[in-house]
Amino acid sequence: MEKQNVTLALSKKVLRKAKILAIKKNTSLSGLLTQTLEELVSREENYKRAKQRSFEMLNHGFNFGTKGKINWKREDLHER
Repeated sequence: MEKQNVTLALSKKVLRKAKILAIKKNTSLSGLLTQTLEELVSREENYKRAKQRSFEMLNHGFNFGTKGKINWKREDLHER
C-alpha cells in the first residue's frame, strides 16, 4: 500500500490532548490519526453498502405470504 504524508493544522490545545490520547493508547499521534481516519472511512463505506442493500430490498419488495392479495378490511384490523 502506497502511503503519502499529510500536513495538518491543529490548535495547540487539541494537539496536546491528541498527543496525550495517543500515549494512553500506546501509539503515536500519526498512528492514532491513521487508525481514526481508517475507521471513519470504513464506517462510511459500510453505511453506503447497507444503504444500497436496503434500497435493493425495498425495490424488490417483501413476501408476506399473501401473494399480493389483501384478505382483510381496515375495519377488521382496527376494531373499536
